[in-house]
Amino acid sequence: MKVSESLELRNGITLKNRFFKSAMSETMANGRNQPGEKHVRLYHEWAKGGAGVVVTGNVMVDRNALGEPGNVVIEDEKDMDILKRWAEKGTEYDTHLWMQINHPGKQSPKTMSKEPVAPSAIPMGEALKGAFNPPRALENGEIKSLVERYVKTAEVAKKAGFTGVQIHGAHGYLVNQFLSPHDNRRDDEYGGDLENRMRFLMEIYKGMRRVLGETFPISLKLNSSDFNQEGFTEAESIAVVEKMADMGLDLIEISGGNYKQPKMSTGTDSEVFFLDYAQKLKEKVDILVVVTGGFRSKESMEAALEKGHTDMIGIARPMALDPHLPNRIMSDDYEKMTTRRLTTGIKGLDEKMGPAVGNVYYAMQLKRIAEGKETQQHTNAWRPLLHLIATHGPQALKPKRRKRR
Repeated sequence: MKVSESLELRNGITLKNRFFKSAMSETMANGRNQPGEKHVRLYHEWAKGGAGVVVTGNVMVDRNALGEPGNVVIEDEKDMDILKRWAEKGTEYDTHLWMQINHPGKQSPKTMSKEPVAPSAIPMGEALKGAFNPPRALENGEIKSLVERYVKTAEVAKKAGFTGVQIHGAHGYLVNQFLSPHDNRRDDEYGGDLENRMRFLMEIYKGMRRVLGETFPISLKLNSSDFNQEGFTEAESIAVVEKMADMGLDLIEISGGNYKQPKMSTGTDSEVFFLDYAQKLKEKVDILVVVTGGFRSKESMEAALEKGHTDMIGIARPMALDPHLPNRIMSDDYEKMTTRRLTTGIKGLDEKMGPAVGNVYYAMQLKRIAEGKETQQHTNAWRPLLHLIATHGPQALKPKRRKRR
């Protein structure tokens, strides 16, 4: 079985198989944004589950810039003890545990930020103004300080025992905002043409490589496109990957969309999102590529690997329902998983709240795994909807994105 074969990164490190557990936001940090024993237990279950690589949910670099309640924040080494436990349990069974490092930029809800920051003072848009405050443009010196925050978080991750990091450059978060000509209208060295717009990402990568060393895995999650004529395009995405590959990036995970354009597919007839883009990318760039989203059958996973369309199988939500899914597939105890659509029974409410409710539903399953409970697979949207309202108040009824973390 191709998916059970090992894979070598360009830095010589070997991954035990081709399963890549993509990031999902756990929202389990305490009121001080610290990880705890629930993180330890959840990631230990995923390590036991058999994936070659497990990526954490959003770890934010600034306590004053959160994407949602319950985000873990790492600004320094004060939580090193629990981070070491998290890394120790998450790397058992020869599992790689990579920390996803992020900053929301202007995608920080009103409940989180009175004045979010962004490359330029471009608001989220008319449909989302009720949920997000208008951002202010970052000053040049602030950008350089943010770069160092990303680098510091990566340095702490390595010291704690995580075996890799992932820069989140997708889904409309800060790195993606810098890359997008719609969101980035600066006229200094961080704005203008693509070379300048990718400078923030390049400086983050260079800083991380400086403190992490040449053999420590650094990956990037990147949009194939923003699906917006004024935004980050597929051609620009390929150009960014080419540049990052030349700089020594180890792996690229493909995704797409943002709050305003929550698309997860580029139009392929395959059940797998972004597979057509990944094929184009692999024809141009010598870098390991992971496609995440839509893999449900063992046959589609094997076909994508055999044809060389992806180097690893990215899975997210199915592993929130069955944390041991990779082992089940490799032991031939699996056919196909269906992630069913949640419903309140009210069409208009489902259309408005469906994506946000889905995110809460899967976060609730992660908490159950962390508490040693069985996951609950159902289609009733009322419990996650009520949980969402209890957490966010009236802001919960504002539009939210449909996305993977």
